[in-house]
Amino acid sequence: MATGKLIVLAAGGTGGHLFPAEALSHALHAKGMRVVLMTDTRAAEYAGSFPAEAVHAVPAATPSGRSPLKMATALVKLARGTLAARGIIRKLKPDVVVGFGGYPTVPPVLGASLAGVRTVIHEQNAVMGRANRFLAGRATAIATGFAEVGGIAEALKAKCRHVGNPVRPAVLEVADRDYDWPGEGKIRLLVFGGSQGARVMADIVPPAIQLLTDAERARLTIVQQARAEDDERVRGIYEKLGIRATVMPFIKDMPAQMAAAQLVIARGGASTVAELTVIGRPGILVPLPGSLDQDQAANAAFLEKVGGALRILQPEFTPRRLASELSQLIAQPAHLTTMAANAKSAGIPDAADRLADLVIATANLQN
Repeated sequence: MATGKLIVLAAGGTGGHLFPAEALSHALHAKGMRVVLMTDTRAAEYAGSFPAEAVHAVPAATPSGRSPLKMATALVKLARGTLAARGIIRKLKPDVVVGFGGYPTVPPVLGASLAGVRTVIHEQNAVMGRANRFLAGRATAIATGFAEVGGIAEALKAKCRHVGNPVRPAVLEVADRDYDWPGEGKIRLLVFGGSQGARVMADIVPPAIQLLTDAERARLTIVQQARAEDDERVRGIYEKLGIRATVMPFIKDMPAQMAAAQLVIARGGASTVAELTVIGRPGILVPLPGSLDQDQAANAAFLEKVGGALRILQPEFTPRRLASELSQLIAQPAHLTTMAANAKSAGIPDAADRLADLVIATANLQN
């Protein structure tokens, strides 16, 4: 295999896009490749620890909303970003550019295509997002996180390869920890909602715990992400109930916390689903509503179908509904063990290597 070739990774916007890019970067480095990150100006501020030899920021925007002016402004910004990205790519002369979805990847991937550089796009969700749908026709190859992905045109399916969703090294480090069957002992809940979802968890989970019986509550310990403005309210309810709880605005050691949990209550992001399956933990998943693509609903439906999670759509996610589900699971801890095993069976721990191999093959880097 040739070494020292240059791969540009295009990712930005959220951790859900940056995490798989980070995992791929580690896998490419292990195979002797060089990596540069291209991202939007917002993500560039916190990409300093990204494993790449350089970070290039280009303008990007999301063309959404009903305002024609905002739509036009976003399209102009994307056009400027594409021209800037094409200029950088012509100077770098990478062997391939890999995009991870979201509008911050449109300028780098489109710029690469215009510069005659091969491209790979990776779709993390069970429904292809709008940015990737826009880029798919120009992409040399399409990698998918799920075996079945909605929203892909029939004519493009020949380009698709199911590789799974790459997970960070920190996830792989805890992936071999056995599920700790709770039996009649403590059940450790991990509750988080990410940047867009912590409020609903603060509004629903503590009141649901209040509805449990004293005996059921005595079984629980809780680690919960809560926004700073919700911290005192959440913490106060748990203290009043006498529940041992750790409440924090950001969970730094998420993979370790997930491995230590007997049950996870979270959104349905692709990275969350991937980490639950690689580590093998049962979940109650509440997809983020309002998305045009309903990607999180599809992600959560996949894990529910294999028996690794319960999916509760947000309109149905009430304290009473959650309390009912928790009560049943506390009464049948063996079902939690079965869910954990089902989740684990759906995991693809070597997804980063699979994606790296596809990227290298697409770039014709193999001897």
